[in-house]
Amino acid sequence: MKILLFSRAGIRHSADEVRRIFAAAEKCGFSVAVNEEFAPVAETLTGVSIPVEARYGSRVEPAGEESVMLCYGGDGTLLEGAARLDGAPVPVAGINSGRLGFLTSAPERGIEDIFESIRTRTLRIEERSMLAASGGFESGGGVRYALNEISVQRAGATMISVEVRVDGEPVATCHGDGTVISTPTGSTAYSLSAGGPVVAPQCRCLVISPVAPHNLTMRPVVVPDDSRISLRLLSSAEKAFCSADNRSERLLPNAEIEIARADRRIFLVVPHNISFYDTLRNKMMWGLDARG
Repeated sequence: MKILLFSRAGIRHSADEVRRIFAAAEKCGFSVAVNEEFAPVAETLTGVSIPVEARYGSRVEPAGEESVMLCYGGDGTLLEGAARLDGAPVPVAGINSGRLGFLTSAPERGIEDIFESIRTRTLRIEERSMLAASGGFESGGGVRYALNEISVQRAGATMISVEVRVDGEPVATCHGDGTVISTPTGSTAYSLSAGGPVVAPQCRCLVISPVAPHNLTMRPVVVPDDSRISLRLLSSAEKAFCSADNRSERLLPNAEIEIARADRRIFLVVPHNISFYDTLRNKMMWGLDARG
């Protein structure tokens, strides 16, 4: 078994926690590969030497060996790490050292528990749907994938107008800061900040949320997850960019972005004793009665 350890070099790391990760892997007899940006940091913190062949770059290929990716950080770290799998069916686990953590829901004290679950093959794994976007990217063609959301947003001070269509049928034109298309997994991320609903991850739907709309009647819309959604910029003078999770790029004038459920999935490791509703209550203080 191989552990694909991923973390960002720029975040704060605890030397004790990183040592615990390597110690737990060694105790279970697992080999460890580390992303090339974090490897020097891990070496400094732990004193462990990480050879070149145990480092990986912008794309990691498990090469037939059974693997689990372990992302140490916040939700953004997990999204970045999972993107390097490029669709490979590798379970992704998160150790949360960030502030909120819906995806990296396992606390730091759960490091040994996660490794023991990997060793005993008792991981609880949930299959999560992803989005695929194609269209008028300034950098060229190809498909962009996202687990949480794909959004079209203004790039300057001027609001943008985005025509939204679902399966070819006009829904509305959003005048404002942009539009977010979210999976159920991403409903607690950017979509939530834009006023979208919280959706349980098992639901088969997508959420369309306008961002800061200049129209009081605009509200989020929930559609089936087999829908094909089109976002089109209505003015060539409007500068905008598209974000797929935490990766952003400029759009061409009058760009049209086609968004649909992707043909790939992410296999997210979920702690046995922490449910989606536990996370809502404990991390978002869901339903907290502050009346005293």
